[in-house]
Amino acid sequence: MSFIPHTQEDIKQMLKAIGAGSIDELFKDIPVALRPKSFNIPAGKSEFEVTQILRRLSLENATGLVNFVGAGFYDHFIPAAVDAIAARSEFYTAYTPYQPECSQGWLQAIYEYQTIICQLTGLDVSNASLYDGGTALFEAMMMAVRHTGRNKIILDSGVNLIYRTMLYTYTSNLSIEFVEIPVVHGQSSRRDLFKHLDDKTAAVILQNPNFFGAVDDYSDVVGQVHKFGALAIASVYPVSLGMLKAPGEMGFDIATGEGQSLGIPLSFGGPYLGFMAAKSELVRQMPGRIVGATVDSEGKRGFVLTLQTREQHIRREKATSNICSNEALCALRAAVFVSLLGREGLRELAEHNYQKAEFAKEQLSGLSGVEVKRSSPTFNEFTILLPRNADEVVQRMIDKGFACGFPLGRFYKGMDNYLLVAVTEKRTKEEIRRFVDSLEAVL
Repeated sequence: MSFIPHTQEDIKQMLKAIGAGSIDELFKDIPVALRPKSFNIPAGKSEFEVTQILRRLSLENATGLVNFVGAGFYDHFIPAAVDAIAARSEFYTAYTPYQPECSQGWLQAIYEYQTIICQLTGLDVSNASLYDGGTALFEAMMMAVRHTGRNKIILDSGVNLIYRTMLYTYTSNLSIEFVEIPVVHGQSSRRDLFKHLDDKTAAVILQNPNFFGAVDDYSDVVGQVHKFGALAIASVYPVSLGMLKAPGEMGFDIATGEGQSLGIPLSFGGPYLGFMAAKSELVRQMPGRIVGATVDSEGKRGFVLTLQTREQHIRREKATSNICSNEALCALRAAVFVSLLGREGLRELAEHNYQKAEFAKEQLSGLSGVEVKRSSPTFNEFTILLPRNADEVVQRMIDKGFACGFPLGRFYKGMDNYLLVAVTEKRTKEEIRRFVDSLEAVL
């Protein structure tokens, strides 16, 4: 039984046992401003009472908002079968499948996931998933550094700022030179990008659709990048690949992205899913694990961990990464989600997203003072310019029942009046019209 102090004498005994003379001495390493205000903790309550308290607190949150926020994480419909399959005890109690003789189900599930990612991206090999989209992009960048022996990275500022911040943070103690290329009217600037390309460049990193929602065909950029012996890396939105040109078709060497939109619910920070696919010549630079298909001594098909590049294994100092776990349950959800849809279903899902976003653009264009930015085609996310501060508009729209978008001024200087709006298949025409009417009233 743990010791729970109730009296001053109890506290004195506890402090004596650990060699501390007072409470202040115990917490001396913690700044005063961060110390507990009081240790006057109320008495314990029953499960029923705690549940009531938590439910009452939850009602203070802004729940039930109609969601038009994207910025890398999207409100898609998730079929009930995804939850049902992912919740089976064979999956959610399983650990990393080191022993193939007793892990064939898990290994096959991961193998199917890898196959789906390869088909989505149009590339040759995929690993057994990473932590999130930003982690995956960092790992892709390090693959390029190892493969080319160079340390210069050209980074388009249309890449999600969260991901760019992760790249800078993860490499703060590494000799990586970053050149960030500003976007022009929401699009990647070919002129500026090509100006910085040279024989010291390890990789060029782009996003499609980019953070402003702009869709591009980067085939010309990739061709130029390859002339200098560098790698081209794409961060992509997987649902958009139901109708957009795949990274492999454009010639990208590595594609990564956030898999949340493939059957994973929106959560405050995750867990989410980073996916990665690459050309076959880069397979030994990939982090984590790769599941492969084989046959046993009797000729029966089976699955094994073909490549394991972790530092805990024989690779040691030659390991490609410190990735220690794959996001297996999230990867399973993605595999089930895409399998349920199939090729035509994914195309239809993408079409719904695109058409509803176009309808929203049309409706918003009719509002006085609102400008829908149209410098590039978009998928299901686009930028609008408001006649007033977007942060203020977002706050006022909450009172009308809408999470109306992401204020770009939070990430980009000089864009305080710009709002990023996302429309998924879940948004109805009625919701879009009410959204537009409410925005008109707020403005």
